[in-house]
Amino acid sequence: MSSKPGKPKFFPVISSIQKIRVYETKTNIQLIGSNDKETRFRILQIARSPELHIYEDPNEYDLKEIRKIISNIKYSKSISAYGIVGFVRFLETYYIILVTKRHKVGFIGNHIIYTIKDTTIYKITPDSSKNSSNPLESKYLKMFMNVDLSSNFYFSYSYDLTRTLQHNFSVPKFVGENVDVTIEEPLDWNNECEREDRMYAYRSTSRKKFVWNEFLLQPMQKKVLHKDWMLELIHGFINQSAISVFGLPIYVCLIARRSKNFAGTRFLKRGANCCGDVANEVETEQIVSDGQRLSSFVQLRGSVPAHWSQDISKMVPKPPISLDIPDPFAETAGKHFEKLLFHYGAPIIVLNLVKRKEKRKHESILTDEIMMNVEYLNQFLPANCKIRYTHFDMARKNRSDKNVMEALDVKGKNSIALTGIFYTDNDETCYQTGIIRTNCVDCLDRTNTAQFAMGRSALALQLFKMGFLKADSRLEFDSDCVTMLESLYEIQGDTLALQYGGSQLVHRIKTYRKTSAWMSQGSEVVQNLSRYYSNTFSDQEKQQSINLFLGLYIPYENDNGEHLWDMTSDYNLHNPIENGTDKEKQLTMWYSDLIRKYLPQSTSNCTKIVKELIRIHSLDLEMIDLYSNYHLTYKVTSLEENIAYQISQFARNSMATYRTHFSPFEPTKRATQPTATKTPSSIESTSSSDEADSTSDEDDTHSSLKLSISDQRQSEKKSYFDDNFPKDCKSIYGFDLEHPDKESMAKYKTYVNFQKKSHPIAEKSDKKLRPIVLESTGIYTDSSYEVQEPKVTESDRQKYENYCKLIINPEYDENCSSSDIIEKYINFKFDD
Repeated sequence: MSSKPGKPKFFPVISSIQKIRVYETKTNIQLIGSNDKETRFRILQIARSPELHIYEDPNEYDLKEIRKIISNIKYSKSISAYGIVGFVRFLETYYIILVTKRHKVGFIGNHIIYTIKDTTIYKITPDSSKNSSNPLESKYLKMFMNVDLSSNFYFSYSYDLTRTLQHNFSVPKFVGENVDVTIEEPLDWNNECEREDRMYAYRSTSRKKFVWNEFLLQPMQKKVLHKDWMLELIHGFINQSAISVFGLPIYVCLIARRSKNFAGTRFLKRGANCCGDVANEVETEQIVSDGQRLSSFVQLRGSVPAHWSQDISKMVPKPPISLDIPDPFAETAGKHFEKLLFHYGAPIIVLNLVKRKEKRKHESILTDEIMMNVEYLNQFLPANCKIRYTHFDMARKNRSDKNVMEALDVKGKNSIALTGIFYTDNDETCYQTGIIRTNCVDCLDRTNTAQFAMGRSALALQLFKMGFLKADSRLEFDSDCVTMLESLYEIQGDTLALQYGGSQLVHRIKTYRKTSAWMSQGSEVVQNLSRYYSNTFSDQEKQQSINLFLGLYIPYENDNGEHLWDMTSDYNLHNPIENGTDKEKQLTMWYSDLIRKYLPQSTSNCTKIVKELIRIHSLDLEMIDLYSNYHLTYKVTSLEENIAYQISQFARNSMATYRTHFSPFEPTKRATQPTATKTPSSIESTSSSDEADSTSDEDDTHSSLKLSISDQRQSEKKSYFDDNFPKDCKSIYGFDLEHPDKESMAKYKTYVNFQKKSHPIAEKSDKKLRPIVLESTGIYTDSSYEVQEPKVTESDRQKYENYCKLIINPEYDENCSSSDIIEKYINFKFDD
């Protein structure tokens, strides 16, 4: 993806298997995979036996050869698919899961992102002996299929969705999945021996934390099949929208990657496991592009990294919070923050939204725990890389008369000034170092609103980098830009809340803006009841399905005879027994020497590992031809099929048709300041007896930071939107729009009556309808029904020929001056 002049260029390899045809016979199942053009084909053969036997044909075939092979297959059934999700076995035989329907949901550059709309599951062995099958087999199959693959699972054939945009643009340093970065030397791309532009194609190494079908792909990895057969899926949320800046579309894509580690439902998965993986951990990336430049901002949500839980055996609205395992040396929190330092760098900004002061301790237990953990871990970090803890009691602030969104906006600007954003174009590249980690109790309602505030501040900086806003500009509420962003975060919040909590958001962004209607109180009650019902009656079954899908419980390897639904707890499934570890290192130097070497940069980006690195000498190779893969230049398509056109049209149609001006960065109507009256929708659903009467607010632990001087100087050199496009009509056209006077209206009435006045049947006695004859004043006598060719005389033709010779040879007529020659052939005077 890198395209800096004079430096090596790297291009991701496009999967050569984007379409699959499945042919089922009595002895085997044959899969014929092809590229999207259907010019290159590969064959995979699966024997219909209890054990999994896969044979891959090493040859690659063209269309003529594959047709001959298909004609010799005596198949009983065939279906089309777009990828292999993987293989799974319960008690008897293996099943293969295929993607049968896909839908374009977004794009990044020329990379298309798909969501799964439908799947099918194939039993490898034939169903000839139904009576002898294990009755528990169908129960496990039904439990496995409770994980709906057609709901919020995404993939791409050319883009690594498990990695951030910044990592995908980073330069590869190591090659090979099993490389040891602590021993081997990284690749040196600054070698001056090769001056010509070097080009490489590479296969990215995915981040397994976000590959939800990793367990299902293991049988294929053991058989060492071609990598293009394996389709990696992420789970979470992806949506894309656009705003129009005087016809130029600016695309905003929101990607939420849900971690499969310690995954589960709301009350069954709280806190963290012994490996430092937290519950409801979601990485959110906000990508902005204008067709030429790209920018991204990454933030994280996740439960408080400690061993805590809530007892749901009692039927109470707010189950009590308890710390299950004491952790005086913050070992679990240290493992969690070590992973954050490795992947994102420093500083890590912890934005804690839970309450701190309560008459009866509830949420404040978590606040005390995370504060102590951060204080302990900071002892061993360099001064410029310490974890920055920020507390913001969002519920109490919302009950007061103060504006929650304004306070979050200040915190967002201060935090983003520390972490920065990723931005790249042909001239410069800047990186994000560090991450904002937001949490409340559930990491749902309050967290989603806080992440929207962070995203709003980041979007202003992203648009500034692209030259659409000035350095001191802010994005106002009720503008097209913020309305679009708010809609994206609202849909993301609903989707993530359904996955983890069983219902949509209860308290929305409008709740904390205090602009929601009174009728929203009923909706909040319904969502609370839906969440309570889901947590009480269906979460256990959902958790078992997730454990089975992720391979945490493997039925045929279970020797003690205890089935998944008989287990009283899945603690051992999510907390694997670790081998001997260096306790002294964990208690003092809780992060590795490799991380210390690259701080404050991201170790993952500085030591980027790729599976393969291929030297190429042409950009016309199909394996890297993103342009053809995106635009489908090899077949006839309509404009409506283009994903960018679809997003732009949908965004345009969803915006308000009436507006006072056309800037997407200014509010279409001035938002009024909220009154002191509290609406029911703005009140947190908590008991008032549990709240503290304190009125003091917790401020940021770090001071406000402004943009650097270099950014301010850069903003002075750039040309901005408001400078080039004045808002009023007079400065552009020289007049103001106003109601016409009587004289102007009389002229207009005369104009609209031209049809009546020019009609020959009009009465002569009526002076107002006197006929007006419109005659042609030139040699062209055309009408709306007939066109006649104009006649050119011989003398006119001779004049034109002489004129043409004059242009070729100015000295054609030596007896005349240049002005006489021109006037001889061109007459600028008109006869009266």
